[in-house]
Amino acid sequence: MSEMSRRIGSHVNRLLGSPAVFFREVSGGYTPAARWIVELADGRSVFVKMGTSDDTAEWLRDERFVYERLHGSFLPRMLGFAEEEDGPLLVLEDLSRAGRPPPWTPLGVDAVLRALSDLHSQNAPLRPYDQVHGSRPQGWKAVAEDPQQLIALGLVSKSWLEAALPVLVAEEDRLETRGATPVHLDVRSDNLFLSGGGALLVDWNHACLSNPLLDVGFWLPSLRAEGGPKPDEILCNASHVAAWVSGFFAARAGLPPVPRAPLVRQIQLQQLGPALGWAIRALGLLPPDGRLAENVDHR
Repeated sequence: MSEMSRRIGSHVNRLLGSPAVFFREVSGGYTPAARWIVELADGRSVFVKMGTSDDTAEWLRDERFVYERLHGSFLPRMLGFAEEEDGPLLVLEDLSRAGRPPPWTPLGVDAVLRALSDLHSQNAPLRPYDQVHGSRPQGWKAVAEDPQQLIALGLVSKSWLEAALPVLVAEEDRLETRGATPVHLDVRSDNLFLSGGGALLVDWNHACLSNPLLDVGFWLPSLRAEGGPKPDEILCNASHVAAWVSGFFAARAGLPPVPRAPLVRQIQLQQLGPALGWAIRALGLLPPDGRLAENVDHR
């Protein structure tokens, strides 16, 4: 057993009252937070996540804030939290035996939509959108300020962008981010488990009070990228959502890599293609004309 495992085992024993007997490090995720499946002497198995940087430590504290205020079958049980010398430690129920998409089936898609509906029906005192995510323009307005990052990705040309930007900016402005509905705002397959006919969401550090359309809208491009239906087959007549979501990814996918989370830009680029195609269809824009335009799912 490594020194880190011994320390984690000691922390978990203090929280749950049972010694740790087995550790399995969990890979995956796009942040440097450390993750383990830990088996306890009393037969329980738990998931442990520890912040290993200032950012991941703060994100774990944000998750704790949410877990203490939300309750429902759409999220795992929080079993403990502690501020330790190694960093904050979050202990959740072990979901490693649950299913993970992809591949997606109609039943899996329906399970996620039901989970989001259950979440959106909650009355929970979460922080408002602007307090969690700020109020600075983050979408097509940000692209208009610095278009070269998006153009360099090869999906669209400068002339296409100049013609489309006024429409995209005007349409994303129609979407209201203020609201009183609890939202997750990071719905992707790596944050989802399927179990017992339902879906559970993890990684709640982006959660806030906002517009529930954003939860569904953010999920749909990644669903399409993983072989699921087109976004507009699930969320129709939502051109303002398509514009807002595509703008979010358009403003980020071409930025420099995040030093301690190098895969984030790659994931954003994978979601940009379906999201931009959704916006093009919804707004009747011209087809994309960049050298890599085939990566935009616009038909």
